[in-house]
Amino acid sequence: MHIRDWPETERPRERLLAHGPGNLSDAELLAIFLGSGTAGRDAVTSARDLLAEHGGLRPLLDREPKALTRLHGIGPARACALAAALELGHRHLAAQLERGEALGNPDAAGVYFAQRLRGRAHEVFAVLYLDSRYRSLGCEELFHGTIDSAEIHPRTVVERTLAHGAAAVMVSHNHPSGNPEPSAADRALTVRLKQALALVDVKLLDHFVIGDGPPLSMAKRGLV
Repeated sequence: MHIRDWPETERPRERLLAHGPGNLSDAELLAIFLGSGTAGRDAVTSARDLLAEHGGLRPLLDREPKALTRLHGIGPARACALAAALELGHRHLAAQLERGEALGNPDAAGVYFAQRLRGRAHEVFAVLYLDSRYRSLGCEELFHGTIDSAEIHPRTVVERTLAHGAAAVMVSHNHPSGNPEPSAADRALTVRLKQALALVDVKLLDHFVIGDGPPLSMAKRGLV
């Protein structure tokens, strides 16, 4: 049966309009992008099959757009639509951190870093620069490393912080292994960064480690 033949209360688009996107399953949300199914299956069934075959929503959507185009049932047009939707979500989140809006909830920065760094094949170290009212002045990826490490120079962090005229910073790096637990090297780096930034009257507010699951805040662990 085609989705258009389903009762209106069961159709994904109608359910989204009536109850909001948060009430739809992963398969139903994905089905809206697919638009139609394949090989005699409706879009929701095709979406469920894709999620089951590729390990769920995150592993599926972490793929590069070109890789998505090669998956059965997606193709170039749908891959572009999915990639564009993800990028819109990232930019919407980033817009909340733009200059002019004070960072009222530090956890928002952790979510932003997670969106930006999670799923990277190599370790990346990023810095979010803030003014004295904790409004964003910009974010930079300063260091890129191997699959399990990146060489980070506090002097460069200080130089870029001064170039942005920042009064405070939040930093973050990802663990490609998926385990967000900070290593001894992560802890030592945090201490060195805090000391180096303090010399120029800049506060290090937090160091987020990005792995699977929620961002790990080192400030909440008492390590900043």
